[in-house]
Amino acid sequence: MLAPASVSDYRELARRRLPRVMFDYVDGGAFDEATLRANRDDLQKLALRQKVLRDVSTLDTSVTLFGQRQELPIILAPVGFAGMMARRGEALAARAAEKAGIPFTLSTVGVCPIEEVRKATTKPFWFQLYMMKDRGVVREILSRASAANCGALVFTVDLPVLGTRYRDIRNGFGVKLNSIGRMRLGWNVARHASWVYDVGYKGRPLTLGNLSGVVPNATSLGALLAWTSTALDPSVTWKDLEWIRSQWKGPLIIKGVLDEDDAREAVAAGAEGIVVSNHGGRQLDAALSSIAVLPKIADAVGDKITVLMDGGIRSGQDVTRALALGAKACMIGRAWVYGVAAKGEAGVTGVLETMKRELRTSMALIGRPRIADIDRSVLQT
Repeated sequence: MLAPASVSDYRELARRRLPRVMFDYVDGGAFDEATLRANRDDLQKLALRQKVLRDVSTLDTSVTLFGQRQELPIILAPVGFAGMMARRGEALAARAAEKAGIPFTLSTVGVCPIEEVRKATTKPFWFQLYMMKDRGVVREILSRASAANCGALVFTVDLPVLGTRYRDIRNGFGVKLNSIGRMRLGWNVARHASWVYDVGYKGRPLTLGNLSGVVPNATSLGALLAWTSTALDPSVTWKDLEWIRSQWKGPLIIKGVLDEDDAREAVAAGAEGIVVSNHGGRQLDAALSSIAVLPKIADAVGDKITVLMDGGIRSGQDVTRALALGAKACMIGRAWVYGVAAKGEAGVTGVLETMKRELRTSMALIGRPRIADIDRSVLQT
């Protein structure tokens, strides 16, 4: 491959570079991965209407979200353990996002702590929260996010328990292995010498930076995953948003909404945004694709709340489809992680430049020169 031309190309480069246990962690989904596939397949079924002889000499891809203008209707989604895919991967992605004029969202369970990402950037980034049983830990994390001037809080609500992910189990990720299993895992990791040197050696410390001092045995990847599975609070309800509001004064975005009634609950709770999301097909494998439920949710809430979407977005053309069905912007997770795993910061920049070109091409060919011009009439029924 002379040069990657698409997100799929970056995915292939990431597959070659990462040990299988790491690649499958990013690439895989829950159970038989039906929802994971549906996220992609349902997007591909949406045909766009090509229009000709429209003035598309000037194209504007910018949007304004939560009072902030950004160059693309794209946000880098939170991805746990992203710093395991490339050395200090979250900081690299945050810099690339800032250069592209879009937000980066740091995961609670990222390798790089809030302060490291703040030091790597000059503009506010977003922060993602998992509710943990220990409210003192949550309070302290939110205080650090506020001190770092994070631009929005993304509260992920679709993880009361970890989804059952067969690839991770088969690869021994977060599970106890026998001696043969440990040997096989060690051999697979050892075969990827560049990753071992870049991440395993030069990328230290490999801990959950935002939970430093909280996670026991924080240098073991298996221990990190095991801790997150027990620390999450499955008792959280809509009433807990009042407590979060008391700790966080900026925009609040609820991520993991797939139901119209839940979307209305988010409006009633005073959230500024929601993300229509099935966690990338990594939780309930019987869930519908994000794009399938997006129109009903967008219709249910109207302009009362900002609707974002993630799940299956791999191109600027996919972004166009999601915008047509009611999203104001899209989050991308796997796409940017493929980039950072393949080529570091330059890989994330390459992914974003690719998606921007694809978005501009799509806008020109459907005859819609501004993001605000994209609505359901661009879809071929």
